[in-house]
Amino acid sequence: MSASILIVEDEFLVALEMEGILEENGYRVLGIAADLEGALAYAEQSIDLALVDLNLRDGLTGPQIGEQLANEYNAAVLFVTANPRLLGDGISGTIGVLTKPTDEETLLAATRFALRRREDADAEAPPSIRCFG
Repeated sequence: MSASILIVEDEFLVALEMEGILEENGYRVLGIAADLEGALAYAEQSIDLALVDLNLRDGLTGPQIGEQLANEYNAAVLFVTANPRLLGDGISGTIGVLTKPTDEETLLAATRFALRRREDADAEAPPSIRCFG
């Protein structure tokens, strides 16, 4: 069974590109959400990994979304943002941050790592990811 991934990104072309890359590599994308309400609409589904931007259609709600998905719905959460400094030392329960822009190889390496990390806290991060705690 392939991993179920939620993309939380309000830039439609960026989200579509990520979706295409992930699906071409055997992952199942549950959907694309552009804001808090949209992301939480997927929360009851089994989300293995959420890739979450910070600044969304409804403002700086990415940190809240990531924290809720990780701590209330047991999803692995990796932030994907051009503004990683906004996360400070990190968000409780989430894995880390990947800085945009990114390429296919980096996105796939980050995805593989985040899914492994969900199962094994000692999984080694690729250099493109800044891990939290």
